[in-house]
Amino acid sequence: MKQLIEDLSEVFDNRVRLGMMSMLLVNDWVEFNTFKSMLDLTDGRLASHLKVLESAQYIEVRKQFVNRKPNTTYRVTDLGREAFNAHLDALEKLLKMHNATPDAPPPMDGV
Repeated sequence: MKQLIEDLSEVFDNRVRLGMMSMLLVNDWVEFNTFKSMLDLTDGRLASHLKVLESAQYIEVRKQFVNRKPNTTYRVTDLGREAFNAHLDALEKLLKMHNATPDAPPPMDGV
């Protein structure tokens, strides 16, 4: 059981970063403002989560001007895709283990 928990990435410990990575896996590039509106985040909070993913080299940042306005977009790197899929695999194994245990306690509400 401990090994399954160790396979979970601390980078994806946060629901915001889970949401961001989920968006990145199904889109080639995602704009800053798209993250902001879809995840209902302030600029500062979004920037801090993006910095975590960027520091881990899980996302690539592209800054450009579109119609003379700054435009920042992000995409997942191969390393980020691999790490996120490993995290999802570990979650799936944990859930399967729980479901296979007949005497497992019921899930806690709100956790």
